[in-house]
Amino acid sequence: MLFGQVVIGPPGSGKTTYCNGMSQFLKLIGRKVAVINLDSANDSLPYECAINIEDLIKLSDVMTEHSLGPNGGLVYCMDYLEKNIDWLQSKLEPLLKDHYLLFYFPGQVELFFLHSNAKNVVMKLIKKLNLMLTAVNLVDAHLCSDPGKYVSALLLSLSTMLHLGLPHINVLSKIDLIESYGKLAFNLDFYTDVQDLSYLQHHLDKDPHSSKYRKLTKELCDVIKDFSLVNFTTLDIQDKESVGNLVKLIDKSNGYIFAGIDASAVEFSKITVRQVDWDYYRYPFILFTAAAVQEKYMKDDEIFYDND
Repeated sequence: MLFGQVVIGPPGSGKTTYCNGMSQFLKLIGRKVAVINLDSANDSLPYECAINIEDLIKLSDVMTEHSLGPNGGLVYCMDYLEKNIDWLQSKLEPLLKDHYLLFYFPGQVELFFLHSNAKNVVMKLIKKLNLMLTAVNLVDAHLCSDPGKYVSALLLSLSTMLHLGLPHINVLSKIDLIESYGKLAFNLDFYTDVQDLSYLQHHLDKDPHSSKYRKLTKELCDVIKDFSLVNFTTLDIQDKESVGNLVKLIDKSNGYIFAGIDASAVEFSKITVRQVDWDYYRYPFILFTAAAVQEKYMKDDEIFYDND
């Protein structure tokens, strides 16, 4: 049984930085890590990949040969990978003994709620190689400062969760930069816990573009509320405690902690600052509540409290 992550998220959400930082952290705590790049458009990675889809197919070649744009080319490349899944399987087999896998997928969101090729690739690997994977969906934290974009991010996250059908963790990335994105209408826990979305309606009505779609927005918010599946954790990829907190969540979701709980606790003890902070068995994670993150990364005068 092998464990890993399926790293997804829109362009600019920080997937490349995430894979770089996460692989460094996992190596620090003693895991052998292999990054598998399945984004044929990502040709300049700051880290070494164990497997690169460009060895199978290149986006530039596809666009030239078939007169496709970037979006169509990425769909073609994922279709091609699905049809040549044996190539990927053969590349993964030498890593199956002792590696932890990070699958880097393209940022084209249609692949994860509209097309089935990316899902089929993941499911075939799970079935053939007995993988235990968690989808890590990165969402740029700046979307919280714009109610319309935040609702869109919620809807996209929900659609992706339902489409992929994997253990799933939504992450507000770049949380260390959130105070530079403008004021939030509510405290951070409103956004991480996805609380009563009706409170956003007042702020959406202030935008002349959003106010035209008031009824549509309300219906979308009701859909999100009815499913009640979406929430977020936060991440500062440069903060080892923040990364460690996320790793614990991922380990619980894909079963890594249950496959070797003692080994997992030993891993984290290698980078302990204070033993109580790094107790692997504590849940929920008291140190990284939304209030603690807000206190650490956001100034009081940057938050607008509006609960009326």
